[in-house]
Amino acid sequence: AHEVASNKQKRKSRSGRDTATEPAGRMSSAAARPQVSVFDGKEGESKVVGNIALPSVLTAPIRPDVVSFIHSQVNKNKRQAYCVRDQAGMDTAAESWGTGRAVSRIPRVPGSGTHRAGQGAFGNMCRGGRMFNPTRIWRKWHKKVSVNQRRFALCSALAASAVPSLVMARGHRIEQVPELPLVVDQASLGDIKKTKEALKVLALFGANVDVERVQKSKKIRPGKGKMRNRRYVKRRGPLVIHDAQTPELARAFRNIEGVDLCRIDSLN
Repeated sequence: AHEVASNKQKRKSRSGRDTATEPAGRMSSAAARPQVSVFDGKEGESKVVGNIALPSVLTAPIRPDVVSFIHSQVNKNKRQAYCVRDQAGMDTAAESWGTGRAVSRIPRVPGSGTHRAGQGAFGNMCRGGRMFNPTRIWRKWHKKVSVNQRRFALCSALAASAVPSLVMARGHRIEQVPELPLVVDQASLGDIKKTKEALKVLALFGANVDVERVQKSKKIRPGKGKMRNRRYVKRRGPLVIHDAQTPELARAFRNIEGVDLCRIDSLN
């Protein structure tokens, strides 16, 4: 018994806390709230219908480094192969003039009477020449990511979405949202059939501010994506996860710019 007590004393940190009872990973602040309130969709935060247990996935360790790395690796699997033409910059009968003419030994375009005659060719330092190390389609474009790593990153990202400070750090306007994650009674949401009713529900819970932020952020994309059916870019807004069996709810929310919809059966 004396040995057990002495070991507990050794495990105590300088601040006096018992580190032996602390969890090993860094837990999100949502872990301190094991219950989530279920609000009435018609009366807002003033009426709480009930409470449900917070899913354990929202208490997973938050690892931004893992999420960032896995996201960059998985994103590479959507790339399309590209390369330059195999004869680009090499389609001329250029030959070097050799030594003795006080010019460099780079291959030169034959002929006379034009500006092109006598100009350097083929080299990557020449105008109209090929590039250095021309790109090939057999480059290794895709990356293999293990299933456990993908699951860990997904759980970590979901846990971060339940921490208001981290959500606000991403730019979302949730100052008036009563709780994260925000759970609304499905029975009251089932009556929504019009877009104006959906907007009223968003305003009831303070989510309309974030929707307005998305609408104001719409601008023209820089670069050549403008020509490739990706002309506009905008921020991300709220995600509405529903269990409606009829299409009325989806039709009511789908035309609100900045709001994404997803059935609970279609989650990752």
